[in-house]
Amino acid sequence: MTSPSPASRAQANSDSIDPCRPNAAVGPRSPHRLVQATVPVIENVRLARASYRLRLECPELAAAIEPGQFIMLRFPDRLDPLLGRAFALWDTVGDTMNRPWAVDIGYFVVGKTTRLLERLRPGDQLTVWGPLGQPFPRYHGTSELVCIAGGIGQTPFVALARRVLGLGSYGQNAAERECDRVRLIYGTRSADLLAGVDEFERLGVTVHISTEDGTAGRAGRVTDLLCQLGRPAAGVQWVACGPYAMLRAVAELAQQWQVPCQVSLESPMACGTGICYSCVTPVRVADGWDYRRVCVEGPVFDAAQLVWNTR
Repeated sequence: MTSPSPASRAQANSDSIDPCRPNAAVGPRSPHRLVQATVPVIENVRLARASYRLRLECPELAAAIEPGQFIMLRFPDRLDPLLGRAFALWDTVGDTMNRPWAVDIGYFVVGKTTRLLERLRPGDQLTVWGPLGQPFPRYHGTSELVCIAGGIGQTPFVALARRVLGLGSYGQNAAERECDRVRLIYGTRSADLLAGVDEFERLGVTVHISTEDGTAGRAGRVTDLLCQLGRPAAGVQWVACGPYAMLRAVAELAQQWQVPCQVSLESPMACGTGICYSCVTPVRVADGWDYRRVCVEGPVFDAAQLVWNTR
């Protein structure tokens, strides 16, 4: 492989935004403006063992964010943790007049920040900024969109399912149906980790479950379930989110079966705006490979674009 050129790095830096400048443009292609505010918690609901859905009142953010994008949040009254943390959009919520009112995020309790989030009660405050990153592409002409999730990877797919089925509008886009059907293939280690399945079912999504210990659905990994379902027909597209090893396996299967596939990457990041380069991932380019920032050019990438053999 050839090393990324200084010129490509300079170009990436030119797309960066200044997080200290109000209303800085988010990302190289986003029409939205950065919303930064300290907002109240509306509810903090447990969905499964260690999985929660947190609702924050922020009408301006709810009106701008789209499925696939994320927000950064931090505690306004604490210096530890100092840096914000990234959380994917679960969905947006309207008020009694159906105007954008609140955003939902999903999280899994695994470290200091999420342990603090778990303690939040209605009326507590968080500082948020977003929307960040690029949304999922449009899926017009797709007969079926298959969402493949591992662990907490189902988080961005509730809003995506609503959007593609024409059941909700996001950002500046009116609601319109993009595909005929949505299927969720969702795998966790055990049944008590499955979170939000009922929300998908209410949307009319066909749900397939796998658990590694066999306590729900098919015993095994989510990729085993994919293989059991078999090669999809023409017109089907995949989109996946979950642990890196799962995404790599899904990408390999998509390449083998020639299925169009996007992935939403989960990556630690410090700024969320592309300045710190802590979340870069290698991608294929004409003369070899280069880096792209998950927080700006991503988190959604074409699976075939990524260089998967570097971890």
